[in-house]
Amino acid sequence: MEWLLEWLFFIYWLADNSGSSNCIYLFKHVLKMNFSIEDKGKYTVISSNVEKLDTNHAPELKSELVYLNKNDVKNIIIDMSNTRYCDSSGLSAILVANRLCKSVEGQFILTGMQESVSKLVSISQLDSVLSITPTLQEAVDLYMMEEIEKDINKE
Repeated sequence: MEWLLEWLFFIYWLADNSGSSNCIYLFKHVLKMNFSIEDKGKYTVISSNVEKLDTNHAPELKSELVYLNKNDVKNIIIDMSNTRYCDSSGLSAILVANRLCKSVEGQFILTGMQESVSKLVSISQLDSVLSITPTLQEAVDLYMMEEIEKDINKE
C-alpha cells in the first residue's frame, strides 16, 4: 500500500510541475472519492458516496459543482442512491447545482433519493422546483427527452 501512495504522490508532482490542472483534479478524486464524477459526453453524473450530505460534505460537493461549471459542464445528474441523510447545507449544494446548470441553459436532475432525503426535499417544497427521478436510468431518459424537445422547439 505504501508504494501506491508514493506512486500517486509522484503522479501529483508530475501533474503539478506540468501545470495540468486536469491531472491535479483527477488526483484529488483518487484520494477523496466522496463524490464520483463521470463525464458521459453531453451530461455528467455525480454519484454521492457519502451516507450524510451535511455540513461535512456539502462544501466539497459545491466546489466540485463550481469546478464543473467553470469547465463548461452544462448538464448534471446527481445520484443520491448512497445518501440516507441530507441537511440544509446538503439542500443548499443541490440548489447550487440547479442554479449553475440553469445559468448556462443546461439541465439538472436529482435521482436516487432515499425516503428520508425525499421527505426533506418534499417538505422544503423543492420537488416543485427540481427535476427528480427515482432511478439513474430514468434521469438519463429524462435528459434525452428534454434534449429532443429543445431540438424540436428550435425548428
